[in-house]
Amino acid sequence: MFKTLLVASVLAGASLAATAPTSAAAAANVVVAKDGSGNYTTVQAGINAVSAGGTISVKPGTYREVITVPSGKTGITLRGTTGNAADVVIDYNNASGTKKPDGSTYGTSGSATATIAANGFTATALTFRNSFDRKAHPEITDTQAVAVKTTGDRMVFDNVTFLGHQDTLYADTAAVGTAGRQYYRNCAISGDVDFMFGRATAVFDRATITALDRGSSSNNGFLTAASTRRSNPYGFLITGSKVVSSAAGASFYLGRPWHPSGDVDAIAQVLIRETALPAAIKPAPWTDMSGFSWKDARFSEYRNTGPGAGTGADRPQLPAAQAGNYTAQKYLAGGDGWNPVH
Repeated sequence: MFKTLLVASVLAGASLAATAPTSAAAAANVVVAKDGSGNYTTVQAGINAVSAGGTISVKPGTYREVITVPSGKTGITLRGTTGNAADVVIDYNNASGTKKPDGSTYGTSGSATATIAANGFTATALTFRNSFDRKAHPEITDTQAVAVKTTGDRMVFDNVTFLGHQDTLYADTAAVGTAGRQYYRNCAISGDVDFMFGRATAVFDRATITALDRGSSSNNGFLTAASTRRSNPYGFLITGSKVVSSAAGASFYLGRPWHPSGDVDAIAQVLIRETALPAAIKPAPWTDMSGFSWKDARFSEYRNTGPGAGTGADRPQLPAAQAGNYTAQKYLAGGDGWNPVH
């Protein structure tokens, strides 16, 4: 009888062991809190611990750190716990020209507060900030300072704030010719020079875009600097959004075409549709960059409103007959029919 019970106990134990969560599964959900009330006190520690497909919940606070989500951490979610993006801030202040301990500089990509390389990444209800201060560092002339660099595919940012000045949001892909579809829903993005830029297919849906005043009466900056591949019909779409600015009238461009290292196959595609534009937007809102004419890029508008909206030879308009081919769903569908839009 005793032997029978012992065998049954061993078998039951084996069964329990077979169904017990692994260490990876145990880290499927982690909590980050500065006050020590969570599993970790830094966001990067939470990222390091969570398994692919897991969730990192971040309690309120300002987390002064540089974070990286590597490509292997697919499908993870980074979320603020209160639902208010302003309550959770991930912040650092490196600029392109900031010196590293070895005397070299970070460069534009290296300046990012957050670098996110994983496919299927989701962020919600938090803020990414690069707080580099130009005025406090006149010795630094390369003032690009990225808040977030993204290189993944099927990425969603919902109720996320991106704060910076030059080059705030670097929406990129993992490599030339690689897809990088990114959906920014109900997000807030602020900056001045080229502050939404890169090679990704990025949709900014119901966004609030703040064009910051640099104090110029004629040129305070450029909203976009896309570098879309020639073979990709879809670059940046700003739709159902609003641009706000306290800058002088007619002092902001909607964008210019970025050709990294003079790449002739980087043919920017940007459509701004059904979006409210402020008086700060120039009547001729697109301009050349590094010797490349904006007229060779794929820039257009569709049914924009507000004092900064307009038409004319310098404001290409998307024909109404083509509007159905340039929606958020069309931009993001790709070959797998991905549709995060709602």
